[in-house]
Amino acid sequence: MQTECGQTVMEFQGLKNRAVEAAFDGGRITSDGGALLLREVERVTGIIRQFAGCFEDHRAEQWVEHTVGELVAQRVYGLALGYEDLNDHDRLRHDTMLGVLAGKADPTGEDRIRERDRGKACAGKSTLNRMELTAKGSGGADRYKKIVLDEDGVERFMVEVFLQAHATAPERVVLDLDATDDPVHGNQEGRFFHGYYDEYCYLPLYIFCGDDLLCARLRPSNIDASAGAKEQLERIVGQIRERWPEVEIWIRGDSGFCREEIMAWCEGQRNVHYILGMAKNSRLVEQIEAELKQARQTYEETGEAARVYKEFSYQTRESWSRARRMVAKAEHLAKGANPRFVVTSLGGEFDGQLIYEEHYCARGEMENRIKEQQLDLFADRTSTGHLWSNQVRLWFSSVAYMLMQALRRLGLQGTEMAQATCGTIRTKLLKIGGYIKLSVRRIRLALAGGYPFVHLFTAIYNRLRQCAAISAKRWIPLRC
Repeated sequence: MQTECGQTVMEFQGLKNRAVEAAFDGGRITSDGGALLLREVERVTGIIRQFAGCFEDHRAEQWVEHTVGELVAQRVYGLALGYEDLNDHDRLRHDTMLGVLAGKADPTGEDRIRERDRGKACAGKSTLNRMELTAKGSGGADRYKKIVLDEDGVERFMVEVFLQAHATAPERVVLDLDATDDPVHGNQEGRFFHGYYDEYCYLPLYIFCGDDLLCARLRPSNIDASAGAKEQLERIVGQIRERWPEVEIWIRGDSGFCREEIMAWCEGQRNVHYILGMAKNSRLVEQIEAELKQARQTYEETGEAARVYKEFSYQTRESWSRARRMVAKAEHLAKGANPRFVVTSLGGEFDGQLIYEEHYCARGEMENRIKEQQLDLFADRTSTGHLWSNQVRLWFSSVAYMLMQALRRLGLQGTEMAQATCGTIRTKLLKIGGYIKLSVRRIRLALAGGYPFVHLFTAIYNRLRQCAAISAKRWIPLRC
């Protein structure tokens, strides 16, 4: 990759009687050699290819040097490798490794039409920016921004990737809902001050099933946390039921999603249940006064956190249409009483304590997945002026997460990195130095001989190759 440093030699602290020098003159050396694993994941799953299919290209074909598939791949791989901004791609376009990942016929860029572009295989920030800034439903009428993203297509694609991951219907599908803050620092469309987060932000809605991302919807923050959740559930559950008509579906969420419209909708569906947090109030606390007293006495006797569970039927005075099953946890900690409540449609065959401890509390794991996407894959880089283009950026980050999750599921299960975060996967498996050797018939990557995880990398490679062999025999993405 070319740099402004050129051949300048940098002198560092010497070692014994030897000088230590460095210069950016190694030629085609990449720091992202391990990204070939992601390319193998894409070969098996077709995640990027399917996402690229959600775009409609209205550009004049005779002037196109970068196809939509290549642009999408460049952006997604860039995010997975830690390059969060479009500005990064003005330098990355020189990178032969990114040219390989993007699927360029000549990853060196020497086949470019214009002489000034020679040596730049990939697109620069301006071309990528036009793709992200194309207005919603524009039909390609804009003079420069002509790559239109199909909103409905993206939402179906995200659920379809989840469905493709299973050869047979699972026993149960658990959909976790959560809203989080996405801080903004400009005058973006849809920005509002949110009192709970004490900042200007967006309020995106996420829906996960385990580690699989099914929905990432960017929303303004002047709304209730549950706004639009029922409509997303209707869409997702409907698509799941198209494939698996009889599968049992559970909905989980915190108190922000304990709304009549969501509960009533679940109750009106076949084999759909909910477990939702319920914000405490004086009436609920009165129901467990004896249990709270018992928990306090136990704590005073043992000095350890004490919990007592109780179940009862409860109905709000106005907002609920019917009485519902409530599970209460009367807990006493060093800081004092800590009562918690959940409401559920599950029947008496499920023990109340089990519902709370084993099922409801498990939803907290999705917060780690959201954190991964925001911290490791830059889902919070929503800095354009328009809500739609920021939504497009969130989807790019989501696809990068889906690709990394597919690597985790297909290649890392049973290894020491089975539960590794996207950031750890990037550091240990993707950021490998390598020298790229090109010939007419071969692109060979000479990876760093001092790489400390060779055996792990090799095992993952072999697993992905086995998946690729299965996929080649019968094109069923992800089912491996």
